[in-house]
Amino acid sequence: MKILVLGGDGYCGWPTSLHLSDAGHDVVIVDNFVRRQIDHELGVQSLTPVVGLTERLRAWRETGGRPVGLEVGDLLDWDFVAGLVERHRPEAVVHFAEQRAAPYSMISRGHAIYTQHNNVIGNLNVLFAINEFAPDCHLVKLGTMGEYGTPNIDIEEGFIEIEHNGRKDTLPYPKQPGSWYHLSKVHDSHNIMFACKIWGMRATDLNQGVVYGTVTPQTERNERLVNRFDYDEVFGTVLNRFCIQAAIGHPLTVYGEGGQTRGFLDIRDTVRCIELAIENPAERGEFRVFNQFTEKFSVRQLAGMVSDAAAKLGVETRIEKQPNPRVESEEHYYNAKHTRLLDLGLEPHYLSDALLDSLLNIAVKHRGRADLDAVNPRVDWRTGRRSLLEEVDEPAYPSTL
Repeated sequence: MKILVLGGDGYCGWPTSLHLSDAGHDVVIVDNFVRRQIDHELGVQSLTPVVGLTERLRAWRETGGRPVGLEVGDLLDWDFVAGLVERHRPEAVVHFAEQRAAPYSMISRGHAIYTQHNNVIGNLNVLFAINEFAPDCHLVKLGTMGEYGTPNIDIEEGFIEIEHNGRKDTLPYPKQPGSWYHLSKVHDSHNIMFACKIWGMRATDLNQGVVYGTVTPQTERNERLVNRFDYDEVFGTVLNRFCIQAAIGHPLTVYGEGGQTRGFLDIRDTVRCIELAIENPAERGEFRVFNQFTEKFSVRQLAGMVSDAAAKLGVETRIEKQPNPRVESEEHYYNAKHTRLLDLGLEPHYLSDALLDSLLNIAVKHRGRADLDAVNPRVDWRTGRRSLLEEVDEPAYPSTL
């Protein structure tokens, strides 16, 4: 198939692009490199050294990979998006190209507005371009399990059957997002569902859990193909943060009581889930939702697992609680369904198998690049400010590049 991977230079987009290329698809990466600009804004860097995208693509070709195309531009630029879809007439569009960090959206008013404007308007441009120039194209959009929040009932896959005053209906599952970022994803989901209803578009919304790992069979072929390892308090996941803390001899810092529970999956499963969605497309007019995760863990459980795994490497750790900078339930019910991708053939990788041979070893190998100040929480969700800074610079990324 001809596939556009929007945000193909990012953490999920890069290994997905290589995976789809390796599977024989004609892949074109679309990116504006804003994620790399945000590293400069925050004064952080990936723990793993990541080369430029052109160098990445050159390394991919040198290892025998199929050529991957590149289009540089911004989804907020309608002329660019329209021309992109009109030129390529893709059979599938994989959409990763959004600001993806909840803490980033909570830094300030400007960061919240940037996140919502970038994500919602960019996604709308993609919807209109597909409808106008490639109406049979299948949109595979990365959503988030965070759209659901932590309700005190089971979380279904996208929809729930409701009985009210003697009548029944199947409705979108109620959303309780916990950040301006997660709210932008809710808006995306509603807009995509509406596009399917009025235009007959075909779309799959992948509500993904927390992803871990850097290695796929493709990225390990050459060191220049390595994926990002974000560990900072804004873009780093709790699991990455624990791994780098263990590697540098810092206590594993648990926010609050540590009962916060979420779904998790290996990056190898992320790329496979995308492939499965593409190989089994939605019907015309169908808006379907897959909950994309394989296991669930609490923050306390993760800290214990990392501590035990580190001990096997001869690394001593200790776990400390610290005040939670986020506004979230620290003890809650969490039972989310996630069967539809398994039914399509997903064979999961599990966290216990990945820790020693991947995450901790990578953290230890590159710990000399770690910045401890970047790990400590500075974004206060209650005030909308990033502490330790006299002033917060608002993001000023151009709408076109």
